[in-house]
Amino acid sequence: MSYIPISDQDKKEMLARIGVESVEDLFCCIPENIRLRSLLNLPGPLSEPEILEFFEERGKKNSYDRFLSFLGGGAYDHFIPAVVDYLSSRGEFVTPYTPYQPEVSQGTLQVIFEFQTLICQLTGLDIANASLYDGATGAAEAVLMANRIKNKKRLLVASNIHPEYRQVIYTYTRNLGLEVVEIPHDRLGRVDQKGLESAFNSHTSVLLCQSPNYFGVVEDLETLARMAHSHDALLAVVISEPLSLGLLEAPGKLGADIVTGEAQSFGLPLSYGGPFLGFMACKKEFVRQLPGRIAGQTVEAEGRRGFVLTLSTREQHIRREKATSNICTNQAHCALRATIYLETLGRQGLKKMAWLNLQKAAYALEKLTAFPGVRRKFGGPVFNEFVLEFPSDWNRIAPKLEERGILGGLGLGQDYQGLEKCALVTITEKHSRETIDRYAEVLKEVLK
Repeated sequence: MSYIPISDQDKKEMLARIGVESVEDLFCCIPENIRLRSLLNLPGPLSEPEILEFFEERGKKNSYDRFLSFLGGGAYDHFIPAVVDYLSSRGEFVTPYTPYQPEVSQGTLQVIFEFQTLICQLTGLDIANASLYDGATGAAEAVLMANRIKNKKRLLVASNIHPEYRQVIYTYTRNLGLEVVEIPHDRLGRVDQKGLESAFNSHTSVLLCQSPNYFGVVEDLETLARMAHSHDALLAVVISEPLSLGLLEAPGKLGADIVTGEAQSFGLPLSYGGPFLGFMACKKEFVRQLPGRIAGQTVEAEGRRGFVLTLSTREQHIRREKATSNICTNQAHCALRATIYLETLGRQGLKKMAWLNLQKAAYALEKLTAFPGVRRKFGGPVFNEFVLEFPSDWNRIAPKLEERGILGGLGLGQDYQGLEKCALVTITEKHSRETIDRYAEVLKEVLK
């Protein structure tokens, strides 16, 4: 949007209308000792072409394009078909928001309904919402939902869940009188089943795990579900890389009661960290405890198909103590992009995309572990991420790779004691054979 300045006369009229004498008076609430009294280090007035040129030149200094990136850990650089950008940027989609009389926004409600349907198909569960901010808050909402269902205060959370997701869970539960118990991982990188069995007791409401987990390892969800249910607890699964569902069995079909996660992989660019898109699905009998809002399909008075907000349980719609969440958005535009992406690829396209990720990750794993001292840390099956252990501390190796244009992975030492030599490496369909070979060549140089 072009910037159109206001005249001095405009400013005078605006100040008079709001009852102050100067612009300075608007900032009187800011303490004098923290106000900036010097001029900002900015160039003088420029014409519009000069302004555009100025920012284009500054943009060229962004260093991302100079690197080959193998970072992941919850934020994935996937190919986005041009149709996603084109359709989602149309005015009809950019401008609508579900108003307080939602039925007047039939197009928006239909998009939400289709998004929910796709999430149900992917997760293998009955009901899905469209109202979560991201995967981290989705994980926290899942354990709170399980607590409401079971009315038991002990929450089992796998240690191999994304560290930031776990931190959000602690933040959500800190003042609610809930007990959060972390379950360790085994040598395969999976939830340690012996430690898990001993952690269950009569006060346990849920086991929350991630699959593929933060180490990239696929969990044995069927066994975890059986263990949870045998102790009258729920199994909740969080997924940060939903593209894996193009190949893996839907968690709901393996016994999961609640599935939540991050849908950024479906048509959302990395965009320096957001906005992202949370999703959640559950069994039908738990729908009353599902946070957020649900769009449903119905038939209007004249027999035509229509869409409505079937359930909206946030606190501003119903009595505060009966609300299941304070989430006040539907992430509608992000959900729209994910819907267009999934419907563009279709069932077979999604499977092919997932297969490419799996194959390329297998190739990279073979190439990168061919050097002495570099080995795969965990033995469990992986999708498109894996943990490598290096001969020395990763914080010594990473800068040397970066000097040569390689962002080689996410170090695990800051979040996991004993994994200081380890890094999480991510491969997607955008990594060519040449890109992976280049990483291997540079790693060989650095290790020498």
